[in-house]
Amino acid sequence: MSHTPHELAEEFPDKVELISELKQSNAHFAGLVDKYHEINRAIHRAETNVEPTEELHEVEMRKERMMLKDDIWKMLSA
Repeated sequence: MSHTPHELAEEFPDKVELISELKQSNAHFAGLVDKYHEINRAIHRAETNVEPTEELHEVEMRKERMMLKDDIWKMLSA
């Protein structure tokens, strides 16, 4: 399996333990993380032409990933 960029452990290396704890104790946080991973992998597949997509769709997916990452960061820094 190829390396997927923008994994949360890379984005927030100092928060890996907290991410794990919140995933287990907070259903909303776990849902955000699941959505983030799903969209992140879809973007990676589009970027590597495994599943080519229209440019506009790829841009929209990147925006969604950014919003999810912002929401995750807010919860990590609360």
